[in-house]
Amino acid sequence: MTIPDVRHVTDSRVLAALSHPLRRRLMDVLKVHGPSTVGLLAERTAQAPANVSHHLKVLAGAELVEEAPELARDRRERWWRLVTRGVRWSQSDFDDPAARAVADAATSLNLDRHVALARAWHATDEASRAAWSQGPFSTDRWLHLTDAELAQLAGELNEVLARWGDRDVPDDGRKREPVFLFAYGIPATP
Repeated sequence: MTIPDVRHVTDSRVLAALSHPLRRRLMDVLKVHGPSTVGLLAERTAQAPANVSHHLKVLAGAELVEEAPELARDRRERWWRLVTRGVRWSQSDFDDPAARAVADAATSLNLDRHVALARAWHATDEASRAAWSQGPFSTDRWLHLTDAELAQLAGELNEVLARWGDRDVPDDGRKREPVFLFAYGIPATP
């Protein structure tokens, strides 16, 4: 089954469902590892299965995840998968002050998640960092752009990420680990 690429969220209730650290993490685990059972998700997030099950139901209510019954070996086993590979939203889609507050909270949680992943990498032990001596990077650059030019740059960056993310992974015997990459392009004052 091919998963649609990105869902553009314009409903603040969907963002509210997404705006919980464990639910955000569950979506990441499903994105990296694919469909999983509650037990596998609980193991990968160090959470109680009942807690994971509750949060999956909230995500399912927002149509962010869905059951994958065709993967079950018996009627007791429940598999879950993402509905789309990603979600995006724009603050400009939320005019109502309450909905705007939810969108702001979702954006803040998303940024917190990104920064936490970067900080976790920098806090790993020396042996782990030595195994990845060439690849990890950070970059920043100040540019002079219009809104349309920034949108064009975002499209080009997303094309590069999609090319790497959607490629056929070679079966060459080398172990490939999940790698998180994020970039922000925002108007700012130095």
